[in-house]
Amino acid sequence: MMINKKGDMTPFDMKKRPCRQSPFLMPVIWGASFLMTRRFGLRIKKSGIKGLKPPYLVISTHQGFSDYYIAPLSVFPRRASYVSDMEGFAAFGRMLYRKIGCIATRRFVTDVSTLNNIKYALEKNRNIVFLFPEARHSNVGTTSVLPDNLGRLVKYLNVPVVILSVCGSYLASPFWDEEHVRTAPMKAELKLLYTSEELKGITEEEASEEIGNALKYDEYRYQYKKKIRIGYKNRAEGLSMVLYQCMECGNEFTVSDKGDELFCSNCGARWVMSEYGHLVSRETGKAIHIPDWYEWERSNAADEIKNSSYRQEYDVTVEALPNEKGFVFMGGGKLVHSIDGFQLYIPKNEERLFFSSKILYTVQTEYDYKGKGKCIVLSTRDCCYYIYCGKNDFNPTKLQLLTEEIHKALKRGGRENDRVYQNE
Repeated sequence: MMINKKGDMTPFDMKKRPCRQSPFLMPVIWGASFLMTRRFGLRIKKSGIKGLKPPYLVISTHQGFSDYYIAPLSVFPRRASYVSDMEGFAAFGRMLYRKIGCIATRRFVTDVSTLNNIKYALEKNRNIVFLFPEARHSNVGTTSVLPDNLGRLVKYLNVPVVILSVCGSYLASPFWDEEHVRTAPMKAELKLLYTSEELKGITEEEASEEIGNALKYDEYRYQYKKKIRIGYKNRAEGLSMVLYQCMECGNEFTVSDKGDELFCSNCGARWVMSEYGHLVSRETGKAIHIPDWYEWERSNAADEIKNSSYRQEYDVTVEALPNEKGFVFMGGGKLVHSIDGFQLYIPKNEERLFFSSKILYTVQTEYDYKGKGKCIVLSTRDCCYYIYCGKNDFNPTKLQLLTEEIHKALKRGGRENDRVYQNE
């Protein structure tokens, strides 16, 4: 665990200009990436990029941890910069992470400094820059909510746009059980989406829509279609953190998992997870597509927030990550979630923070962060707050779905949305 022993709350210098990837570290990065993906038989296809030279922007899907190894291999032998969350700087140290080529950001936060540093890396360093706009690992092997102004970003940067789409990364290491890696084949495609000239001829809305379409994926559909067998016997363990609501009785937080099964303690319903990624009812034999269950939960969350009196309050424990020096323990606190957004009160420093639903379009979720339990992460420009709670009804997935549906409802209602693009 990365501990800030002195409790230094000095914010990380987000304005510091990025440097080019160290030529001495490039062989290490490529070698490590090759070794980490070798067991998955990674194949990378390149379409339309022959002769394309930096600078250009690569927008990548973000299914799982393997994406960090696939990205540098996809542009070999060229160096690149990677927009990365503060956690990476704390894990590897500011100096090393900068030399790897990373640009600092905080998830789902408006910060012009990050945008300026991306532009600097493209224009001054003449680099390839990687963005992972989902800013999170996929919950159920489908595309996470994307920021709605990607079109504005790419037109502002005015460099060629390339898409990196990956298959198999989630299947090998699902977000709800990343400790147990499965053996699943991986493939990736690096494809030119727009030249600089083509960008000039389209609107921001058209660019956003096409980028969104290019980033769409469904890992379980891909697994079943390609008949990718995953024989790991405990393949369903952890899935109940995502599928928290029983599809039979509708009860929340009564679904548990063990081995290859999900089961409800309220109604007794049971499902077995097949080797090809379907959940099959023990009682009826009906097969369920896992993302369909997840989207059913989303629709229920949307119904819940139609009542403007929605409000949840939790006693929580808070850790702060203000800089690369590590986490500062802030002790107990109070978290309130309502239609207006999140309110976080930290008695240790008498701090009251508000995260507006008009701006916050999703939250970072963690199911057992570094063995410390389930949490969500809320960030300001100066600090990331890791918020833990052991209560059964504190479910990161539900809080995420509620946040997304509240934001969408406010947006549909014509409320102003001044969010600026952020990325992991």
